[in-house]
Amino acid sequence: MPDRRLPAPQRLTPPVLFPTIRFAMFFAVVMPASWLLMPIPGRRGEGRRPIDHAQPWLIPFVLLAAGALLGPLAPSSGWPMAMKVIGWLAALGLGGLAVGRWADLGGLTRWNLFMLVASYFFYGAYQWQFVALLAGSTVVNQVLANAIDRSRTERARRLVLIVAVAANLGVLAWFKYKGFFLENASGGLEHLGLHLTPPARAIIPPVGISFFTFQALSYVIDTYRRKLHPVPLLEFAVYLSFFPHLVAGPIVRASEFLPQLRKPRDARQIDTGLAFWLIGVGLFKKVVVSSYLASAIVDPVFRIPTNHQAGDTLLGIYGYAIQIYCDFSGYTDMAIGLALLLGFRFPQNFDAPYTSATLQEFWRRWHMTLSRWLRDYLYIPLGGNQRGPRRALVNMFLTMLIGGLWHGAAWTFVVWGALHGAWLAGERLWQDRASWMPRPTAAAVRAEVAAHATDPHVGADLQVSMGQAATEIDLEDVHPHEAEAAPAAAVPRLSPTARLWLGRLLTFHVVCLGWVFFRAPSLTAAFAVLARLVHIGTGTGVNLVVVGTIALFIATQFVPSDAVGRLQAAFSRCNVWQQGATIAVWITFTSALSPTGVAPFIYFNF
Repeated sequence: MPDRRLPAPQRLTPPVLFPTIRFAMFFAVVMPASWLLMPIPGRRGEGRRPIDHAQPWLIPFVLLAAGALLGPLAPSSGWPMAMKVIGWLAALGLGGLAVGRWADLGGLTRWNLFMLVASYFFYGAYQWQFVALLAGSTVVNQVLANAIDRSRTERARRLVLIVAVAANLGVLAWFKYKGFFLENASGGLEHLGLHLTPPARAIIPPVGISFFTFQALSYVIDTYRRKLHPVPLLEFAVYLSFFPHLVAGPIVRASEFLPQLRKPRDARQIDTGLAFWLIGVGLFKKVVVSSYLASAIVDPVFRIPTNHQAGDTLLGIYGYAIQIYCDFSGYTDMAIGLALLLGFRFPQNFDAPYTSATLQEFWRRWHMTLSRWLRDYLYIPLGGNQRGPRRALVNMFLTMLIGGLWHGAAWTFVVWGALHGAWLAGERLWQDRASWMPRPTAAAVRAEVAAHATDPHVGADLQVSMGQAATEIDLEDVHPHEAEAAPAAAVPRLSPTARLWLGRLLTFHVVCLGWVFFRAPSLTAAFAVLARLVHIGTGTGVNLVVVGTIALFIATQFVPSDAVGRLQAAFSRCNVWQQGATIAVWITFTSALSPTGVAPFIYFNF
């Protein structure tokens, strides 16, 4: 079926979403207020549970809130003056009630309420019309999670779970996929002689809807699996709307976040050095590297492919691989750093993905929270590898196909997911076939790993590449004399190091091929970009700065993680004045190198 994807409407630069000056002002208010409201750990009443949600003050609070919405937020025309006056009075009453009730709150409840308001303000400053959607998702999923927890029969629990999954995916499909399905349905009906004009995609999907929907699903499904019990509504609302991860991840599960939320945090225990390190590195990756590559090579190549030759087209593809990595990992670095300043630890989301020797390893290093989510809530429910090797290949392909469609409502994302799913299935099939093929001897493995013992990245990857998985090679169970007596035919023709780097090179180019479809606005445009690779030439987009930037950031993937850790630890040990001076110099350096205007984050669209 032809690609009928309409050009997506362009998003305006978010007014509060980071990294902007407005967000800096927002966070400069939220962070100190957050710590002022945080109970000091160890004080009396630390373990007190939140107040009962059924107290009588809740009813007048809701009524006044409804009245307030009818007044100050009502349109300027068509509303009776009396209604506006009542609305303003209700708003004043609501404010008075809120101030009076605030003094009665204790423990963490006051902090939770403040963070909820701050997070809703953060989200509403970009798309205020969808704040109700976020609030509605919170209430519905909380009700369904409580229904699952209280159901006595397995049949009732499963029925409520089906309703919860259908409700969440239904809302996601309505906002993200309605236009896509209607366009393709109309295209199919045209072959039957029925001519229908699909509606234009005028509505921009709510920013971050996929991320908070996935988090809500993890909460409900884990409740069904009895891995957690429903928490009070206020705590769940804070979890779902917490602004550092609200719009673009990482996907933090309820079991990872809620235990941290339910106990007071101590500002003196925060590793501010690590937090500012992550924010500074993420800011540089996004503002400088990602934005520069987008304007210098990526956007021109994908905008008009026919204007470019093989050299600059290939450079544009490589450039996008670095752009999307710096864009997305830069965002998550900042999100993790900001959450850390508020006392929360988020899971790691990237781990040098372009050093991977297989696509399976790539997905253990790229968008790690999404990979684990797809594994635990899609691949395993489909049956995983428990129904035989053939079914495992099908489940793997379907998981990646659905994962591709999750990224966007277009055939380009479907092809991207299918490409990754097919390659992953092919790798699994090759590994299964290779299990009975001649394998390297234990002595060869020992010798090669010992030769690279100083490089933990290479040493670990060599074991994987030589034995398909480190757990499959038990070096201690093989007698040295047996290894030495192995026939020469068992020694691979390529050295383990060569196999490792060949795997890395092949995996990187498979990933880059997928990025072409991920970036292109249509299948036609994607194939037009690929077609330019046979037109030998360099073009005008090739210059030393672009080549150097791409090469440098690919090289940074191979810097040993322990070396980076030592450098970061040294920064954390500096006193506050040294850290402040370093941050000031780094921000000045980043600002000087950044282009005019910073494009919105790529993953805001997902």
